[in-house]
Parts: sequence; structure tokens; C-alpha cells
Amino acid sequence: MTFSMKSSQKCGLIILLGLLAFAVLGSWLSPYTISQQDLNAILEPPNAQHWLGTDHFGRSMFTRMAYAVGLSFALGLVCVMTSALLGTFLGVWAAWSGKQVDGVLGVFVNILLALPGLVIVLLLAAIAPGSFLMLYLAISLVQWVEYFRVVRAVTQAVVQSPARQSSQMMGFGRWYQFKRHIWPAIAPSVFTLAAFGGANAILTMASLGFIYVGIQPPLAELGLMTVELFPYYSEAPWLLVQPLVVIALIVFGFHLLAGKRI
Repeated sequence: MTFSMKSSQKCGLIILLGLLAFAVLGSWLSPYTISQQDLNAILEPPNAQHWLGTDHFGRSMFTRMAYAVGLSFALGLVCVMTSALLGTFLGVWAAWSGKQVDGVLGVFVNILLALPGLVIVLLLAAIAPGSFLMLYLAISLVQWVEYFRVVRAVTQAVVQSPARQSSQMMGFGRWYQFKRHIWPAIAPSVFTLAAFGGANAILTMASLGFIYVGIQPPLAELGLMTVELFPYYSEAPWLLVQPLVVIALIVFGFHLLAGKRI
């Protein structure tokens, strides 16, 4: 199975790597901290001293944007890894272990699907506002179900295939059967779900920032920054544009990366 990338996927990868480089290099190059204030330099436009200007407290937007982008990527990465591993494992297990295991896991998944995902995230996030760990657990709890359903459906077809059954009759173990037959079949779907999952995790964190149950001040987070800077859009529109453009670029990059692999 060949995993070549389309030009659109390469473009998405370049966008995401560029933003990630900005997060890493921005935090390293900036002489300011995310909470360092200069009340004599409030709402300044981009200049030689503050490359992206300053916010309503005189804090460096360059530093805060770099931190916010890094935080978004960190959450997206850990959520995708946890959701993909858990959902893939349980999906393969359910499809390969008989009706009893499949039935129990199916009931549990149906219970989770009966509750709107955003409601679950809001409830858990409200328990400990500002907790990165709680946001991670809440988003991962919602997202793994998508992997489970897709992987389970694909694996069921592969388990019944003549090729997989031939490997079993020839004495090959389950690990070999998984690597040879199941993983090549589910890998494209897992990759696509992971790309969309990264975008959804970042959007969810930004949405929670809009209603102040996500990351709390003085930390920098894209959604929270948008809310904080909105009252100053007429005086300093360049400040409000920055987090909005970055959110759009991150989501756009992940969606391009989610293109079908061949």
C-alpha cells in the first residue's frame, strides 16, 4: 500500500508546519512573556519592537499568539493520539472478538452518542474551568467514538475476507493478520479522521474560550483572545484579525491534510 500525498495535502502540511514553526520560534525569539504588561504601549500597531502590536494591556501579541498556537497544537495532538489509539483498538477488538464483546461496546457507544458531544465537553470543562487536562479528557472522550465506528465497520468486512481467513488457516498469529490485512484497510480512514479530529479539537477549545469555560486568563488561547479583543475592534482591528486568521488557517490546513490518501 502506497501512501503518497496529493498536492492539496502537501499544501495543508506546509500551512500546519509553518504555524508550528511560528509557535516554537516565536516563543524562543520574543523577549517578552505572555503576561508582561506595558501600560505605556497599549493597542500599538505592529512595529519594530512589537512585531504584531500590543493588546489592551500592552502585552506583546507576537508572544501571545505564538503561545496560543503552540497550546492549540498541543491539545490537538494529544487528543488525536488518544482518540485514535483508543477508538482503533476498541473498534478492532469489537469486530474481531465475537458478538458478546461487540454487543457490550456497542451499547456503551450508543449511550455516548445519545448525548450531544458539545454538551459532554461543556459539562466536563465546567467542572474545572481552565484545566488543560480536563479539556483533553473531555474532547478525547467524545472523539474516540468516531474512530470506533469506522474501524469496527471496516474490520468486520476484513475479518470475513478470504485473504484474512487464509492467513488464519495457515497458522499466522493475530498480530500478523492485523499488520497484513486489517491495518492497511483501516489506515486511510484513521488518517482522515485524525486530520479532522485535530481541527475539531482546536475549534472546540476555541469555542470554550468564547464562553469562558476553557483556558483562563492570563494564559493566551485563540478563542479567549478573540473575546478579549473584540471590544477594541474599531480602535485596533489588526488585533482581532490575528487570532481569527490563525484559527481559520489551522482548520484549513487540517482539512487539506485530510484529503484521501492513495
